[in-house]
Amino acid sequence: METLLFLFPQFNFLAPKEEAYFKMLGPEDLQTARMKDDTTRLKDKDRKSRLSLFLTKSGSHENVSPDKRANTASSNISPEAALKWSDSFEELLKHSDGVETFSQFLRTEFSEENIEFWLACEEYKTIDSETKLLSKAKYIYAVFIESEAPKEVNIDYATKTDIQKSITQPTKSCFEAAQVKVYSLMKKDCYPRFLTSDIYLRLAKRKAPGATMFRRRSRSCVFNERGEATAESSAW
Repeated sequence: METLLFLFPQFNFLAPKEEAYFKMLGPEDLQTARMKDDTTRLKDKDRKSRLSLFLTKSGSHENVSPDKRANTASSNISPEAALKWSDSFEELLKHSDGVETFSQFLRTEFSEENIEFWLACEEYKTIDSETKLLSKAKYIYAVFIESEAPKEVNIDYATKTDIQKSITQPTKSCFEAAQVKVYSLMKKDCYPRFLTSDIYLRLAKRKAPGATMFRRRSRSCVFNERGEATAESSAW
């Protein structure tokens, strides 16, 4: 009966279809099928590992709510310190806590590549070694500039082309034009929204625009029956 089932596996109604199929194959066919299956599994595992590594390094758009991020980094920031950030965008960037909080806000808008590129350029301009300068330039270009880069910033074609031409022999100013454009974008577009965001308003202990505010009490003058002015406290 075993021989019969081996020759005619379709008669074994209890056997899975896959098992019946492989019993019909010869030894060479079975080995080839197993090799292909192992290769496919290895490729899938390698692809998942590389994707996991990339997401871990980039830190982009993780499954963490913006509120949790803000709470962990801003617990030691005083309202007075946060209020200084509203003086100007330049003032915000002078403070490491301000830069981190602004970065958290940009993550909620999926545009954190702007501040990351700006910071990378600031670090790049401090490098004195030509070897390190070339290595850092290639890194910035691959991550932020070239088409389909993982954190490609929004700059015009002409600026991108100029950087591409100078990347083989980079200077400290080769990213300057792109950095200025990204800085201007953050200052004019992102920074005003940051100042009205929940992340910032919680730190500064301010109310959002349009929220109900209590007016302060002031002193006003009233006249009595004799025409004399007297001060009266009232709410206005």
